[in-house]
Amino acid sequence: MGLFSRKKRSQVEEVDERDLRDERESEESDAELSEQDDDAAPQATDEDEDQRETEDEEIPRGEHLEDGPFDEAEAPDEDRIDLGGLQVPTVDGMELRMEVDQRSSAVTGANLVLGGSSLQVQAFAAPKSRGLWEDVRRSLRDSVVTQGGTAETRSGAFGTELITRLPVKRADGRTGYRPARFIGIDGRRWFLRAILTGKALGDSEQSRRFETLVSRLVVVRGTGAMAPQELIPLHLPGERAGLDQIRSGPLDPLARGPEITEVG
Repeated sequence: MGLFSRKKRSQVEEVDERDLRDERESEESDAELSEQDDDAAPQATDEDEDQRETEDEEIPRGEHLEDGPFDEAEAPDEDRIDLGGLQVPTVDGMELRMEVDQRSSAVTGANLVLGGSSLQVQAFAAPKSRGLWEDVRRSLRDSVVTQGGTAETRSGAFGTELITRLPVKRADGRTGYRPARFIGIDGRRWFLRAILTGKALGDSEQSRRFETLVSRLVVVRGTGAMAPQELIPLHLPGERAGLDQIRSGPLDPLARGPEITEVG
């Protein structure tokens, strides 16, 4: 018990104080380095976000969905409306409105209207090596933000989707926002884009109804050579195929043509 002198205890206490002082200095130094690292850390970019989206695990396919949208060669037998590059299933209560380019009079898209909501569908040629949706989604997001709107990605029934709010001028002069849900699906040498607007954006039951509709669509790509992002030709119901292909630059999903109601 008397082997430890006061001098020895004093030395131990001095060592402990030095150790504590060194630890405090080390912690302060680490804190400064941490703050510097935080300041120097690169900010997340759109490319980083798209990379994270690509790495996300696929969501199990909903039971309300069919196996499509289908390539023509794999489509099951079903009554459909022939629009050339697209075949649309017949649905009770659905109204079909065709979009027509004012200059060329060519059909550029189809709008499927149900219960106060509209689904615009278009199909484009795509390269064999890769899909188009990632590039189109990034371009669309940049376009909406540049115009003062908002755009965010989320996981949806067919993979990564884009939810946008585009500013529009109201009749009273004030600025409002038009919400839309963009769905992109990369197929076999084709790309299908669908834009959902209206009540279905806030109604899960209506939303699922449109998702089922998308999963029943058929894309008729054809065997001819087409440039990537070239619109696959459409025609009005009952017309024969053979319209000139519409060549375009980068996709402009915000542009719309006049609509002609064909089926009610």
